[in-house]
Amino acid sequence: MSTLNEPKLISGNANLPLAQSIARRMSIHRGRKINLCDARIERFNDQEIFVEVYENVRNEDMFIIQPTSCPANDNLMELLIMADALRRSSAARITAVIPYFGYARQDRRTKARTPITAKLVANMLVEAGIERVLTLDLHATQIQGFFDIPVDNLYASPIFALDVQTQFAGSLDDVMVVSPDVGGVARARELAKRINAPLSIVDKRREKPGEVAEMTVIGNVEGKKCIIVDDMCDTAGTLCKGAEILMEHGASEVHAYISHGVLSGPAVERITNSVMKSLVITDSIQPTPEVLATPNIRILPTAPMFAQAILNTWNGTSVSSLFETNTLEPIYEGQFKV
Repeated sequence: MSTLNEPKLISGNANLPLAQSIARRMSIHRGRKINLCDARIERFNDQEIFVEVYENVRNEDMFIIQPTSCPANDNLMELLIMADALRRSSAARITAVIPYFGYARQDRRTKARTPITAKLVANMLVEAGIERVLTLDLHATQIQGFFDIPVDNLYASPIFALDVQTQFAGSLDDVMVVSPDVGGVARARELAKRINAPLSIVDKRREKPGEVAEMTVIGNVEGKKCIIVDDMCDTAGTLCKGAEILMEHGASEVHAYISHGVLSGPAVERITNSVMKSLVITDSIQPTPEVLATPNIRILPTAPMFAQAILNTWNGTSVSSLFETNTLEPIYEGQFKV
């Protein structure tokens, strides 16, 4: 724990609005102003990254808030360089708060002569001086084992459950949770248990990455309000095709709850023209103006959860308590009216 009174936050450029929201939430909890650490993070003409911290951080408990989203390499390097700057400035402990952990999809060797880049990134973070990682909905939970330091993986499903109970109040009996593939069943089952809903699966077969060759629905979705649950949505091709398949099998409407809205390339256009009534994402990745302007995309805030998780880490109290609805609901202060 820090020898001084408050945890100190510093943010890169990847998602400054989220970092500012976390600081505001922590200020409310602590009853005193908590600001982001005064620093400059800029680039030379050749795009080299330079970091300078203007505040004393000696013996401080530092939290770097930086998702490694697009541009993934730039944001990852910012995180590593900030960590190095803090370590060389005698910070007592450095925690990386990574709302979206980039390269997580490369968590295993699927073919010969391919890398396990998630492990490489884990090694780089530890070598840079980071002593703890706080993240949200890792693509694969085994990535926690790639680190030789503590990793706290928060889950979006408790927030999603509160939102579903609010949005579908009075018609929860008609709701069915859908996993978009066999690999995501555990994530979908977690939400289904929280809202006491049945579970279905869309089995997909890929010819190559980004292209789906065939989809089959496992389970009866006829007349159901289907909620597709996944950890990330990139180009939205699989998601939109899955929604079409569910409608063809008799679903009354389709919604999606996705932890990380990567939403690259044609994603926004596909979602706008999709049969989905709504796509709900978190703000783990800073939304683009196009995403904000899309009427059927809604964004849930993660700042209350991350602010509490940072305070619990700083205080040395339980982070897993945030997985429980009765702990999380008061943090959101009536946003979800169940």
